[in-house]
Amino acid sequence: MNEDLKVNLSRLPRECVDAGDLKNISADIPSQVPVVEPEPELVVNPWDIVLCTSGTLISCENAIVVLIIFHNPSLRAPMFLLIGSLALADLLAGIGLVVNFVFAYLLQSEATKLLTIGLIVASFSASVCSLLAITVDRYLSLYYALTYHSERTVTFTYIMLVLLWGTSICLGLLPVLGWNCLRDESSCSVVRPLTKNNTAILSICFLFTFALMFQLYIQICKIVMRHAHQIALQHHFLATSHYVTTRKGVSTLAIILGTFAACWMPFTLYSLIADYTYPSIYTYATLLPATYNSIINPVIYAFRNQEIQKALCLICCGCVPPALSQRARCPSDV
Repeated sequence: MNEDLKVNLSRLPRECVDAGDLKNISADIPSQVPVVEPEPELVVNPWDIVLCTSGTLISCENAIVVLIIFHNPSLRAPMFLLIGSLALADLLAGIGLVVNFVFAYLLQSEATKLLTIGLIVASFSASVCSLLAITVDRYLSLYYALTYHSERTVTFTYIMLVLLWGTSICLGLLPVLGWNCLRDESSCSVVRPLTKNNTAILSICFLFTFALMFQLYIQICKIVMRHAHQIALQHHFLATSHYVTTRKGVSTLAIILGTFAACWMPFTLYSLIADYTYPSIYTYATLLPATYNSIINPVIYAFRNQEIQKALCLICCGCVPPALSQRARCPSDV
């Protein structure tokens, strides 16, 4: 009826139509026209772009270290196994950040959210545990210098690797197996869908790890100073060499611990005191420096190592620079 009326009205002069009829018709016509709602625009958070970029850089940088260690059979000593574990953990962390960005904006679902957060938690936990394992290995290599290169050390290294990866995988599986806040938003932490209790456990584990690393590096520093003192006495240049070597060793340890604390401590403390009601910008601002630790790790632990430098030069240019091949290891190279 409305369509007939509409057609007839189009053929009549405007003055022949009653004003009341126009009012009724105008009220009926919109109800017959389907309303097409515009599709919501995809708004990308700039912080997520920065995290994705950081993840890409982490992946590329640590992939180089993993390939170098995997490609060279000579790099199978306990120290290189632990450096490889650290690089692999950081590589997975970088991949997790990139995958999380893709799933958050293209494949949104609860399953993908839990899988990506589980991967990120497991990989960053393995990264921190690998740093602790490297610290333990450095302490043992100095404290038991005569018996360090034994089969017992290799066995102990494999045990540490199994324990650290097993623990990290278990921590990553917790949100996947149900310990998440998807059904109870009031229990969410600053990183959804992790619960407040989950992040509290992770933060306490980090503080314990940092305290243990700090204590071990103090002992390492004492051993380095004692070794440098003994070498200086043997060569009769105590006043100069002992001071320079000791200062270099202490500076190296300060850089290692200072970088680790500066990257992870802000997010650790913030996740202990904050919850999901806090502005997300604070979470991004404290989480981003933590990802930078995975960018810095290859520089501190891998690319400073003489054997890895040689392997990298062989891969890139097919030769080893004479200055690199003749460099001797000193007590400050800890």
